[in-house]
Amino acid sequence: MGPARVLVLAGEESGDQHGAAVVEALTARAPALRFWGTGGARLAALGVERIAGLEDLAVMGFAEVVGRLGFFRRLEADVRRRLDQGEADLLLAVDYPGFNLRIARYARERGVPVLFYIAPQVWAWRAGRAARLAQDASRLAVILPFEVEIFERVGADVTFVGHPLLDHPPEVPDRASFLGGLGLDPARPVLALFPGSRAQEIARHRVPFVAAARILRSEDPALQVVVARAPSLGDVGLPDDVVGTDQGRALLAHARAALVKSGTSTLEAALAGTPFVCAYRTHPLTFAVARRVVRVEHVALANLVAGRRVVPELLQAQVTGPALADALRPLLADGAARTEMQAALAGVRARLGTPGAAARVAELALELLGAQVARP
Repeated sequence: MGPARVLVLAGEESGDQHGAAVVEALTARAPALRFWGTGGARLAALGVERIAGLEDLAVMGFAEVVGRLGFFRRLEADVRRRLDQGEADLLLAVDYPGFNLRIARYARERGVPVLFYIAPQVWAWRAGRAARLAQDASRLAVILPFEVEIFERVGADVTFVGHPLLDHPPEVPDRASFLGGLGLDPARPVLALFPGSRAQEIARHRVPFVAAARILRSEDPALQVVVARAPSLGDVGLPDDVVGTDQGRALLAHARAALVKSGTSTLEAALAGTPFVCAYRTHPLTFAVARRVVRVEHVALANLVAGRRVVPELLQAQVTGPALADALRPLLADGAARTEMQAALAGVRARLGTPGAAARVAELALELLGAQVARP
C-alpha cells in the first residue's frame, strides 16, 4: 500500500494561497503524503501534481462561466475517473463552490472523505446548498464566525478555524522604503486601489476606480495613487499614470484610504485598519440573477462580519468615478467619518479569531485520514 493521496481543489488566487498553507502544514506532520489536484503556483511549488491551473479556473459570474463549460466538463470527467481508480484517500476542497461541490458529492458517493475548507457563501445565495454541503462534507472548516450556527442548523460537522489571513501577518517594509521603492514621496498621502485579481474584474473596475482617484488628486495634488496588482496578471489593465505594486498588504498598511472591490481584500483592509470604500461591478446578466437570489444585506465581508454597515458599498451603476470619489473623500480627511470607521474595523479584526487556521485544518485532515498516515 502506497502513501496516502490527497486531492486538493483550489480555483482562484486565495484558494491557492490558503490551500498551500494547509498542504505545507500537512507535509510537516506527515511527510509521506502525496498531493494532486487544481491550483496555482503556490501549490505547485509544494509538489502538488496539477491537472489544471488558475489561468483556466479563475472565472466567476453566471454569464462568464457559460463560455467555459466545455473545459469544466472535461476537467470534472478527469477528476471523476481518477476518483473511480482510487487515486484519492481524502478530498481537500478549498472554496470554489460550483466545481468543488459537484466533486465533493461524487467523492462522498465513492467513499472518499471530504474536508471542505472555506465554506461556500451559501448564506448569501442558494441557501439550500448548506444542507447539501452538510451531507457531502465529512468535516467543514469555516473561517467566518457566524457560519458555525448556519451550518450546524443543517447538521454539518463544522469547526470555526479562524481566518487564514491571520496566519500570514504582512512583512511590511517601513514607509520610506516601500514608497521610496515605488518612486513616491513618503511624506505625501496614498490612495490605494484594489480593482481585483481576475482579468474580468480589472476590466470592469479599473476605469471608474482610476477616474475617482483622478478626481480626488485634482482636488489634492499631494495625493499619490497606487494600484494593487494581482501576482498572476502582472501589469494587465494598469493605466500609465498610476503606480502599481504586488505588495497589497504593505500598500494597505501605508495608505490613507483605499478603494476595494468586494471580496477578501475587504478583510485585508479591515485587518490593516485602513478606512475604505467597497465597490463591485459585474456582468449585467450576472447582477440581474444575483439580485433575485442574494439573501444578505451586505456585500463587503467586513460588513458581514461586523453585522452592520461599517464601510460604504457601491454596486453596478453606482460604480462611477464621481460617486466613488464622494464616498472616499471623508475618509481621506481627518474627522468623525474616518475615526468611526477605524474603530469599527478594529471590531471586525477581533471577530476573526486567532492565528493558526492552516494548522487546525491540517489536523482535521489527518483525523479523516486516520491510520493511513504515519506521523514522524
